[in-house]
Amino acid sequence: MALRGIRILGDPVLREPAEEVEAVDDDVRGLVGDMLETMYHADGIGLAAPQVGVSRRVIVVDLGNSDEDGVGTVALVNPRVVEAGRQKDKAPEGCLSIPGLEEVVERPDTVTVEGLTPEGEPFSREVSGLLSRALQHEIDHLDGILFIDRVSPFKRRMLMKKWQKSRAEEVAS
Repeated sequence: MALRGIRILGDPVLREPAEEVEAVDDDVRGLVGDMLETMYHADGIGLAAPQVGVSRRVIVVDLGNSDEDGVGTVALVNPRVVEAGRQKDKAPEGCLSIPGLEEVVERPDTVTVEGLTPEGEPFSREVSGLLSRALQHEIDHLDGILFIDRVSPFKRRMLMKKWQKSRAEEVAS
């Protein structure tokens, strides 16, 4: 396993739809291991392959509390939301690819997610709460969607101004 660099807003790979994984093999399992190590090192709870510069449909999520969700670490290949509940939930979200920004995002509280495990086994589970939110956030990355795309245009403009200001200050220092 190895740490990989996390791509930051502005990198084109974050806005491109990721490619389907044709076969779950040792390369995919290696990518999953690298992604988990990178996510833990960055103190994140989720990471998608495009965030480490790999345009493949692979995500990892670990809420750090398997008692809450009964799942523990989730690593999925070619994941997709196949059903979304009607009830919505609003909660703050941030992103390792947009450090320093956070905003309230509305998402379905419950979703059913399908995909493959890193062993190539089918995965299908109805999830809710933070696990639902994290999986939706990471699956969005696979479609080139960032959490800032899920807020109003006004809030997005405010977030982008804050982002540009923080980047300018970072370059100046």
